[in-house]
Amino acid sequence: MPRTQLIGGNWKMNGDRNLVDVISATLNGASLASGVEVVVAPPAPYLALARSKFAGHIGVAAQNASSEKSGAFTGEISVDMLKDLSINWVILGHSERRELFGESDDTIGRKVVFAVKNGIKVIACVGEKLEHREAGKTTEVVFRQLEGIRAHLTPEDWAHIVVAYEPVWAIGTGKVATPQQAQEVHEQIRSWLASHVSPAVAEATRIIYGGSVNAKNSSTLQSEKDIDGFLVGGASLKADDFLTICHSKI
Repeated sequence: MPRTQLIGGNWKMNGDRNLVDVISATLNGASLASGVEVVVAPPAPYLALARSKFAGHIGVAAQNASSEKSGAFTGEISVDMLKDLSINWVILGHSERRELFGESDDTIGRKVVFAVKNGIKVIACVGEKLEHREAGKTTEVVFRQLEGIRAHLTPEDWAHIVVAYEPVWAIGTGKVATPQQAQEVHEQIRSWLASHVSPAVAEATRIIYGGSVNAKNSSTLQSEKDIDGFLVGGASLKADDFLTICHSKI
């Protein structure tokens, strides 16, 4: 069966109440193509507001969650808190969490499995830096990050995971992997899943692309057979641009 496309909007540390109103009004009033799932990820203080504003068919994601159930973890967000707010997604493993906050492959893997086992779907991010790509180590890095996640999961758990390939050199830089470059890595990720999890999981798992995706390049990228959607950064803050990306399915 064809995989449902997923378009995610990662607002990062941007936005306010007005942006929630504007984006929700645009998406709620739009006619989205069948076979397209949309998820928005506002900053944590706006999660409850976003869930109340966005229509039920639009997912709302947190940008982080703890691998602990509760306790003395100042500043952290628990999976149970997300569920209490009817938040059904979380982004984990983003390069900014890895680089700026020192999250290791194992830390991310433990977060992923805790979220999945407790009923939250995960957009799990992987991707290489420019020096890795130039050194021919893209798959070495990406496969290591995938293994950090796989080590904690059962094959059944993958039904609740979307893999986001985000080359770090293309995030917020204006540089975009060519459709061929993105497709090559997506195909390699799918092959890795087939070998290390199962062919069925590889075929069913959605692999989305993130890295300076915008309204002009989304349709071209979307035409590649192993690109199942996008995790959008800056363009997700612009209602019309994000809607155009949501409509980019071939």
